[in-house]
Amino acid sequence: MVFQLDNDLWFPDPHFGEDDGLIAVGGDLSVDRLLLAYSHGFFPWFSYKNREEPLWYCPLQRFVIIPGEIHVSHTMRQMIRRGQYQVTINRDFDGVIRGCATAQNRNQEDGAWLGPNIISAYTELHRQGFAASVEVWHDDLLVGGLYGVTLGSAFFGESMFSLEPSASKMALIHLARTFDELGGSLIDCQLETPHLRSMGARFIPYDEYIRLIRSTAE
Repeated sequence: MVFQLDNDLWFPDPHFGEDDGLIAVGGDLSVDRLLLAYSHGFFPWFSYKNREEPLWYCPLQRFVIIPGEIHVSHTMRQMIRRGQYQVTINRDFDGVIRGCATAQNRNQEDGAWLGPNIISAYTELHRQGFAASVEVWHDDLLVGGLYGVTLGSAFFGESMFSLEPSASKMALIHLARTFDELGGSLIDCQLETPHLRSMGARFIPYDEYIRLIRSTAE
């Protein structure tokens, strides 16, 4: 079942959603709605070229990384030791979100989702302290990174990009290690990929997931 949202701030019970996690359509991308969404495990994902109203997803099996469980391969350990890249946090949110939108010509694809409205919405989240970026630099050139939403000690990953080999892996390792040191409990990866699975991501049921999210807000 897919619910139609209106101007009020609400989301339906995700247990009534479609098998792929689609649960609602409509509403807006205001800061208040996005914060309500993420606090209950919902996220917007839609092709901005094909529709104006957001689609909202909340899968009942959640693909996550527990920060202390991040897997760092031998190759990545060597790369870290060599100091090939420099990694920063919140130094260039704008550069990261635009890199995520355009790397490998993603914005030219029919299903491209990181359009102007999403960029504007998450930039405002960042301005208000609810979104963060990790940047990977080769000398003074931004070559990779990731961004996402931060609530309590949960991080909801939105997108990552690489312009050089393994730059996005470097960003994720830095995020997980930093997050673990700060007491972070959960990195939500949203969608399963072999890339993320190789780094320690795994599925947990929604009920466990939402308990972790709520415990981080206490």
